[in-house]
Amino acid sequence: MITYRKDIAMGERRHKAHVPVRLNTLFFVVFILFSALILRLGIVQIVQGEEYQEQLERTINISSPIEAPRGLMYDRHGNVIVDNELQMTVTYTNRRTPMKEMLEVARELNSYITVEQDRVNERDIKDFWLILNQEQNDALDLTEYDEPFDILPLEEQRSLGLSEDEAYRERLDRITDEHLEMITDEGMEVFGIWREFIAGYNFLPHKVLQGIEYEQAARIMENMEDLPGVDIIRDSKRKYPYGETLRGILGNTNSIPRERLEEFMANGYSRNEEVGISYLESQYENVLRGRNGSLDNHMNRQGEFLRNPDVNMGSRGNDLILSIDMELQLRVEQAIEEELSDSARHFLDEEDAYVVMMDPNTGEVLALSGYKGDHGIVGSSFAVGSSMKGATILIGYETGVLNYGDQVNDRPIELRGTQNLRSHRPLGRINDIQALERSSNIYMAEVAMRMINYKPGVSTSFGPTANIHRTYDILRYYYSQFGLGVETGIDLPGESTGINGGYSDPGNLFYFTFGQFDTYTPMQLAQHVSTIANGGYRVAPRLVSEIREPGENKHELGPLARQNEPKVLNRIDMSDQDIQRIHQGFYQVMHGSQGTAASYFRSLDYEVAGKTGTAQVFVDGEAANNQTLVGFAPYDDPEVAFAIIVPGVSRDHGGVANRIGVEIMEAYFDLKEGRPTDVDESEMLFDDEDFGAEESEEDEE
Repeated sequence: MITYRKDIAMGERRHKAHVPVRLNTLFFVVFILFSALILRLGIVQIVQGEEYQEQLERTINISSPIEAPRGLMYDRHGNVIVDNELQMTVTYTNRRTPMKEMLEVARELNSYITVEQDRVNERDIKDFWLILNQEQNDALDLTEYDEPFDILPLEEQRSLGLSEDEAYRERLDRITDEHLEMITDEGMEVFGIWREFIAGYNFLPHKVLQGIEYEQAARIMENMEDLPGVDIIRDSKRKYPYGETLRGILGNTNSIPRERLEEFMANGYSRNEEVGISYLESQYENVLRGRNGSLDNHMNRQGEFLRNPDVNMGSRGNDLILSIDMELQLRVEQAIEEELSDSARHFLDEEDAYVVMMDPNTGEVLALSGYKGDHGIVGSSFAVGSSMKGATILIGYETGVLNYGDQVNDRPIELRGTQNLRSHRPLGRINDIQALERSSNIYMAEVAMRMINYKPGVSTSFGPTANIHRTYDILRYYYSQFGLGVETGIDLPGESTGINGGYSDPGNLFYFTFGQFDTYTPMQLAQHVSTIANGGYRVAPRLVSEIREPGENKHELGPLARQNEPKVLNRIDMSDQDIQRIHQGFYQVMHGSQGTAASYFRSLDYEVAGKTGTAQVFVDGEAANNQTLVGFAPYDDPEVAFAIIVPGVSRDHGGVANRIGVEIMEAYFDLKEGRPTDVDESEMLFDDEDFGAEESEEDEE
């Protein structure tokens, strides 16, 4: 027992004796490794530090943006209106390339592509001629002369005492048309490519030609060694499934305008990025813009790549859901096209018409169309005639110069020192409702006469000029509450407020009350009737209802990013009772026994209320009419309002605006009953593989 314990104790002592040896060995190895590491760091820092610092300073990191596709645009029912299409694009990166080499590359590239020249800037072509003259040699024969010659020799430059800049300008001045004619046809083709080469920024790819064919791209890629600086990239361009429909509203994209370059770069854009330059593309640029990726290149000072580039992929921009109903939009365009085709010979100038349809309660624009251009809806203004008489009657109520049922004798009025007044024919004694139903000009002028305290046949003068000017101001103040003469608040750039005629003689003051002095845009006229339709609230029109994040593919909408709520700009001063009385007058226009549009609308299956208008104008010195029509439906619960302007129609041809009005109302209610179920979506959408009756009395005015 004792012996056993002794053996165990001796074994434990021997085992403990080995432990320090192993630890010492481990510590020694660690010491050696740390010493080696410290020695290596010392060599790198002290011995080779300067060399590595110089190498670092010689390294250039160039980041080239990879443009992400822009967001899409949909109509209110999910139909794609603006799409993206994959395309192949030739780019050129100028790495401070010598001009001779650049010209040689341009000539070589010209054997694969041709850059069309919309216009040739004289300064550019003269610059090109000077460069060819300096770089002329056997390998670059782009002119019809054999030897270069200097149109301003150095000796002459010195004798004239010209600086280099002055000499350069003198050389440009000495280049004649005969000199430029020396450039060969091939030379002019090379010029188109060279001009794109120099348009870019150093060390950033510049798009030389977009949308090349696949075969062209393949040939260029096969010969890249002969085309230094040239590359082929994949990018996207806008595609429009509905053709030219709404193009004047959707807008365009292009490179950043030079005058706005600093503004965009301050907001994180690269110099060669494409942006929205007009209309919705511009208005919602920060939404539609994709989040760009980047291609990070690492090279030395000689332009030699040190390793493969780092690629950071971007993502598509957010999508816009427009308030537009494309099926209704197409029906509206068809109605305009057919009516103007039938009436073409009755226009004193080119045929034209404008239509706006909107929800009067939310301001959502359902359809809009301008025959000459959609942007005329907010950018062009017209004398609108009697279609604004509802606002004038309301002003009469509000200012206290007019009461319900007040009667006026509608007859021609001779005014001393100014133009006479008349309606389309004498209407006799009429009240406010009848004045709307039968479209009395005299009744509207009576409102202004009472405001300046003028009584025809009694007053010997119109009163103080200051009082007349004040009445102009009062009328404009109230009209502006309806959106007439002011910005409507629509989400589009470049909106016109119309033409303010200023102050004029009392005759024009009276004409002002029935729409023949100041001018208004179709959108202002639509907002005005919407304000009357919805009970007195001026709501900003809007084209974008929602903004959504990109979906997995274009047939699936992404998560909601923002909902654009209705924006009430103001409530008109008039009471609900006053507005309701105007509704009654508008109903009589469409349904009354003497309504100016009753023959067109009274037989429809739904009740429309509205007001016709005819403004007398001159087109190239000839008398013509602007035909207008505003309205809303259903009468008892308005859900759609519209405004129509047909300018420059001969005075012997009426009913154009009324017939268009009937067609667009029928289109709206037909689609409300049921939409076509046999629409071939392949004609509307693209795959997402690449990027995930008789003339009315009003017509006689």
